Amino acid sequence: MASFKHQETIAIHASPEEVYDLISDVTRTGEWSPICKSCWWHDGDSAQVGARFTGRNERDGRTWETVSEVVAAERGREFAWVVGDGYVQWTYKLAPLDDGTELTEFWEFLPAGVEMFHDKFGDKASVLIEARIEDAHRGIPATLAAIKQLAEK
Repeated sequence: MASFKHQETIAIHASPEEVYDLISDVTRTGEWSPICKSCWWHDGDSAQVGARFTGRNERDGRTWETVSEVVAAERGREFAWVVGDGYVQWTYKLAPLDDGTELTEFWEFLPAGVEMFHDKFGDKASVLIEARIEDAHRGIPATLAAIKQLAEK
């Protein structure tokens, strides 16, 4: 089985604050994510630690929603959230470059997520977990390229 972690990095010709403002607006996620088609904040929340949002995902003709909680929100440096009850963590780390920002997207399928998949899907869990790992490997570079394109407009 592949690793439960994956990350990739891209250089963007925009300031870390501009890139952060884009990625921390989860209502725009559908503009760059190949699977998450839309997100919305709960109860007037915004990009701050403890804020919660719902994401609507689509893959292979199937649609599902997840609830996430922001766990890091430091403008120009880091934005991260955990999906569900500690199932998956998504993190964006930003570092200044002379002419912009180095943006790293990091994904980790957490032990609680692996356990939940086994509890929920039984014998099919391993195949479905492997599909999520493949989604991260394909989706992260596509996401970063789309964020770059939007940020550099």
